[in-house]
Amino acid sequence: MNPVSGTIKALTFDTGGTILDWHGGISAAFAAAGARRGLDSDWHEVTNEYRRRSMKSMVGQVNPAFNFDDVHGRVLDEVIAHFRLDALTAEDRDAIWRTWHALDAWPDFPQALARLRRKYVVASFTLLTTSLVIDVSRRNGFDWDAIISCEMIGYCKPRPEAYHTAAKWLQLDPSEILMIACHNFDLNAARACGYKSAFVKRPAEWGPAGPPDPLPNPAHDIVVDDFPSLVDQLGA
Repeated sequence: MNPVSGTIKALTFDTGGTILDWHGGISAAFAAAGARRGLDSDWHEVTNEYRRRSMKSMVGQVNPAFNFDDVHGRVLDEVIAHFRLDALTAEDRDAIWRTWHALDAWPDFPQALARLRRKYVVASFTLLTTSLVIDVSRRNGFDWDAIISCEMIGYCKPRPEAYHTAAKWLQLDPSEILMIACHNFDLNAARACGYKSAFVKRPAEWGPAGPPDPLPNPAHDIVVDDFPSLVDQLGA
């Protein structure tokens, strides 16, 4: 058991890449739409460009007049134009867009969440929309104590206001919260606000290309290869 487990009361989870296999789901949706229209492309690269542009449009926003679902719709049209996939119809685009709300979890997560919730408050703390997290949680059987979307707060991670507000809403000192993610940018920002941090590796998050940020910051309190290992570290 990791020593940090004794000081932690709540776990906050990045959701998009740490919990959900967005690359697998979205690349399959692109490939299916392309097959319907006789299109061939590197669907892995198309998917990753879609993700890169979407994240760039959302990260660090303050009181945006749009949410992540809006971004996914707008950027989808941009990426289709960029890769000259204009044969994809409005119906195809809608099917790809809706896939975000029907993503599957990484297989190691649901059972781990159930075990962790026996000992800790568990909350999805995410850039994704509230609606999206509700849909994927119902699909995958997640049982959260809270969903905290940056859409609710008005400040998007990694802005410090997002982490401070999440701690305030949980009525905990940041030092009593463990932020869990597969991305250093999120964990580093949480640490700067006083949170503890756990890096869970997701080598397949970006498909065959591999993640752009695979090496955990050695300052993180916990670094594990998967969620069963995190459960063990936290004594749950």
